[in-house]
Amino acid sequence: MRLLTTTILAGLMATTAQAADLRMSWWGGDARHAQTQEALQVCGTKHGHQVAAEFTGWAGHQERITTQIAGRTEADIMQINWPWLPLFSRDGTGFADLREFSDIIDLSQWTEEQLAGGEMNGVLNGLPVAETGRVYFFNKTVFDAAGLPLPTNWDEVRAATGQLGEGVLPFEAQGLNAIFLVSTTVTQMTGKDLIDAQTTTVAWTPEELAEGIRFYLSLVEDGAIRSWQQVAGEGNIELFEMRPWADGRIAGTYEWDSAYAKYADPLGDQELVPVPILQVDSAVNDGTYRKPSMLLAISARSENPQAAAQIIDCLMNDPEAVDILGDSRGLPASRAASERLAAEGGIDPNVAAAHDLVLAGNGPVPSPLNEHPKVREIFGDYLEAAAYGQIEPEDAALEMIDEMNRAIRSFR
Repeated sequence: MRLLTTTILAGLMATTAQAADLRMSWWGGDARHAQTQEALQVCGTKHGHQVAAEFTGWAGHQERITTQIAGRTEADIMQINWPWLPLFSRDGTGFADLREFSDIIDLSQWTEEQLAGGEMNGVLNGLPVAETGRVYFFNKTVFDAAGLPLPTNWDEVRAATGQLGEGVLPFEAQGLNAIFLVSTTVTQMTGKDLIDAQTTTVAWTPEELAEGIRFYLSLVEDGAIRSWQQVAGEGNIELFEMRPWADGRIAGTYEWDSAYAKYADPLGDQELVPVPILQVDSAVNDGTYRKPSMLLAISARSENPQAAAQIIDCLMNDPEAVDILGDSRGLPASRAASERLAAEGGIDPNVAAAHDLVLAGNGPVPSPLNEHPKVREIFGDYLEAAAYGQIEPEDAALEMIDEMNRAIRSFR
């Protein structure tokens, strides 16, 4: 009924926005390109607009958008990567305020927390197309064969070491996953995100960050995960491409819920399942890292923002458009869209279960600056140095925080 009402109202509102020629830009693969063009045709016809499609692959898309915005030639509607918000709209004025179009876009289909993920300086710059978050996945087949339950805490992960079969490790945390493991640990212990949104500085103290680094190193020392040196020595191959993963000799990982198929497919008949967030003993929350996987934004310079808003609402909430787009951009954040896809059986049960864990998490809302390239580089470099024993965790944390604060100083 809600979807039907939304569609009828959207149709009535079409008379308030004159027929317009619009442009929409996005990145993706061939399937997403085809589905989006079909949905734009449907939505354009319903509202009397023409929408020109501008699409590319992922490589180079940020540079393309940067050039267009600098030259004031950007599309009316843009698919924006979440970490780009502070780059393109530091004070919230880089994109239109979507709350000004709440009579056109049914924002009630998103929670306030979801909408907060698209805000800059309190301005709703982008509407989350989908949400994603980090989830713990374990190979149930491996644990069942060893007669062990799936881990519910880190003590059980450590206890499984050496009990799953010769040479089988219970978990993996390499590269970016090691960074997320440390970040989640510190967030659980402190209740704070890496970046303080009010001051645009690192929220953690050196002591707190050092404790997170020591926790990661303790898992290596206990043999629960491979060392940084071992991972590097084997070529830093992605986990889903590794033979030990496909063979069940590595039995757990910490990954995006939306990446489930990428890790489950190589396992063949083995069953990969999500489990509730593993917490450290001193946790004050579960540290869930949840973010919009991408956003739809309207250019602040669009000559037809009302028409653009109609197209966005149609793409996100209209039943016909939802059916066309499916999960081409992940599980939809719009409640109306996600419920429709779920009712039609279009979602893998394990993906749905993983996504439910993400939505149920109680971690702080992360800042997009968590994923600023320089912040990530600094985090990884010092974590690697600590893993190699080149620097003590306390010194690594102190230097890391100092350099990250310098890297994000211009965003204050």
